[in-house]
Amino acid sequence: MSIPVTLTYASLFAIFALILSFRAGGLRGKTGISLLYGDPANMDLAERVRVHQNFLEYVPLILIMFAALEAQGVSRMFLYVTGDLLVIARIAHAIGLKHDNMQHVGRLIGAGGTALITLVTAGYGLWLGARALLG
Repeated sequence: MSIPVTLTYASLFAIFALILSFRAGGLRGKTGISLLYGDPANMDLAERVRVHQNFLEYVPLILIMFAALEAQGVSRMFLYVTGDLLVIARIAHAIGLKHDNMQHVGRLIGAGGTALITLVTAGYGLWLGARALLG
């Protein structure tokens, strides 16, 4: 079984995760803060850590959905469109997650886009699974 679309996005998101990790880790090294966010709290570090954590909370699950959908033979165009939208959503979220601004448009696009993509891929997967089970 070959799942090249999922492989492409998984590779892209692995690099993205490393960038987010390096942003947080680099600031930890620069500030000398090992755990948590310092005293008083370094909010720039808190934001970078949270952006990375949020990415790791959602993207792997969606990649699992991509692999399962691709293995079921869904349209590559569907995967490319949702994959590209997820890239946009995650970039927007990384830019828009701010400790002092819940209303930042990037956060809205990022969180909303990620949730919508999760819902669409899960719904499609449920539909395909039910159809296969019910014959």
